[in-house]
Amino acid sequence: MTRLSVNVNKIATIRNARGGLNPNLVQVVRDCERFGAEGITIHPRPDERHITTSDVYALSEVVTTEFNIEGYPDERFLRIIDEIKPQQATLVPDGPDVLTSNAGWDVIKNSSFLNEVVARIKSNGVRVSLFMDPDENQMAQVDKTGTDRIELYTEQYAINYLLDKEKSIVPYRRVVMQANEMGLGINAGHDLDLVNLKYFHEQIPDLAEVSIGHALICDALYYGLENTIQLYLRQLKD
Repeated sequence: MTRLSVNVNKIATIRNARGGLNPNLVQVVRDCERFGAEGITIHPRPDERHITTSDVYALSEVVTTEFNIEGYPDERFLRIIDEIKPQQATLVPDGPDVLTSNAGWDVIKNSSFLNEVVARIKSNGVRVSLFMDPDENQMAQVDKTGTDRIELYTEQYAINYLLDKEKSIVPYRRVVMQANEMGLGINAGHDLDLVNLKYFHEQIPDLAEVSIGHALICDALYYGLENTIQLYLRQLKD
């Protein structure tokens, strides 16, 4: 079974636009899990434009499924991981000025850095996932970092799916074969939605987890949160 982790960054964005507690992030997370979400993902950026540091600690008290904290592994992020010890830390290479994650790691260039931070995170008993492009050269070096999983950056898949879905999946299947040979788990995220998720899931049978936020929250405006989560879960059924 592929787990659905709901990224709730956009809920915090809406709240922060007016201040106060509406929508109430803690209650939304509880509801997401009650509606069937199998994980909760957050990205506490340094500028706190959506998830704040206090949110991270508040949510750590209420998440009962899998808590996935993603971000660039600077000292601030690593301290959060050290203290909270979520089930998973997803490391992304984007700096504080990036609007949203838009590229995978260059593990060749950043090998020493990644080796150190992965080892530190794993010493806390936290599973590590690296955000990766479907690049065979980069993938060939991933296992040297000590990571447990990769998260496939799926924006190009989502774009190309509308043009040629068979062609769009080819580079992802190739890197998944490499990851399987290394014994790495496979996650995926970014621009997966109700249009393209089912095909991706069918073509990547070893997919452990998808993290979906923006599209899911947009769909919830029309379908409601509970119904939307159920619609996404149906796309992940074999």
